[in-house]
Amino acid sequence: MKVRADENRCQGHGLCNMTAPDVFDLSDEDGHVVVRTPDVPPGLEDDAARGAEACPELALSVTDE
Repeated sequence: MKVRADENRCQGHGLCNMTAPDVFDLSDEDGHVVVRTPDVPPGLEDDAARGAEACPELALSVTDE
């Protein structure tokens, strides 16, 4: 599973990080999403999906690759 962020869509709400802090971090500069683990390790797939679903800007995508 892979996770990607569209940095142009992210508005820095931080819901992804609150939902899945092991997958998503926030930039110290602007508070926008930083994907900590683009290749999601086993055990974090559900967290990655929940974090992506929490984004009100639809800036995150999760794919099975």
